[in-house]
Amino acid sequence: MIKRHFLLAGAAVLLGLMVVAVVLRLAFASEGEGGGPGGPGGRGGGQVVSAVAAEPRTFSDEIRVIGVARGDRSLNITSPTSQLITRVYFEDGQRVRAGQPLIELQAREEEAQVLEAQARVSQAESQYERYRELGERGFAPAQMVEQYRTELETARAALAAAQARRGDRIIRAPFPGVMGLSTVTPGTYVAPGAVIATLDDIDTIRVDFPVPARYLGVLRVGAPLTATVDAYGDAPFTGRIALIDTRVNEQTRSVTARAEIPNPGGRIRPGMAVRVAVAQGERQAPAVPEAAVQYEGEGAFVYRIAPGQNGSTAQRVEVETGMVSQGFVEIVSGLNVGDRVVGSGLNRIQPGAPIRTADQAGAQRSAR
Repeated sequence: MIKRHFLLAGAAVLLGLMVVAVVLRLAFASEGEGGGPGGPGGRGGGQVVSAVAAEPRTFSDEIRVIGVARGDRSLNITSPTSQLITRVYFEDGQRVRAGQPLIELQAREEEAQVLEAQARVSQAESQYERYRELGERGFAPAQMVEQYRTELETARAALAAAQARRGDRIIRAPFPGVMGLSTVTPGTYVAPGAVIATLDDIDTIRVDFPVPARYLGVLRVGAPLTATVDAYGDAPFTGRIALIDTRVNEQTRSVTARAEIPNPGGRIRPGMAVRVAVAQGERQAPAVPEAAVQYEGEGAFVYRIAPGQNGSTAQRVEVETGMVSQGFVEIVSGLNVGDRVVGSGLNRIQPGAPIRTADQAGAQRSAR
């Protein structure tokens, strides 16, 4: 029994020594990392933070609106009459030139009319030539020669009309562009107004977008703009304002502006939603990264790195923010260019708390 009590007492003493050792190790580690008065860090202890300086950056007010992409010229290819398609001269997605044949409709009646008109012209030419020679020799009156000349001109006009009707059976591209998808083939019967295919000139994209009338004083034709499309993320497309409508919509009090955006490679397709940003003017202002600004209610603040009695401290400063651009926040008031602020981890800092910047902590470690 006595031996058992000795063993229990020894185990308790050993456990106590282990607890004391752990506590001492944690205490010395805390002094070493925090730089307390008794540790290697000496004076100026505190939480290690990243520091950034407020730097001047260029900001511009922007009008941001959404419009719909259209081709510079777009057209639905339709048939002027009910008829069978006899030939298709294009392929889906093909780039065509102006005047290139696209569709040929059945034209038996028109071809017969051309042949008939050609025969009438040939007959009228023979009659006119005969009486012209007789008239020159004095065997036919001038009135009769003039009559046959008129008949020849009439026959030629009828031939031109017949050829035009025959030509209407061939549908041609009115401008250069890219053909869309089509399901027609030779033998397809089409009705008037039925869409055979689409044709779009997409080398340049037009975007019509509404702008509140109050911005008319700053909008101008030729002003540069940037546009983004969801399909390409934040990749910008640059363009310009090509036209501003002459009328303001009475219901919405907005005016329609038209943007022209070069579209190499046809990346923007007609029908896409396009976000347009028009700059109103540029200005220089202090700016800090977004992570350095914390918002509370309707206000915002940063922690400015200020000198204290035992090193640097985190001084909470209320700031007025402006635009956010490319990850930086415009500081309208509250900071000056060159002021250093805590760059991240603001939720772990208390106002007036001692802090060390990353470069200060590195210098202290090197001095050990």
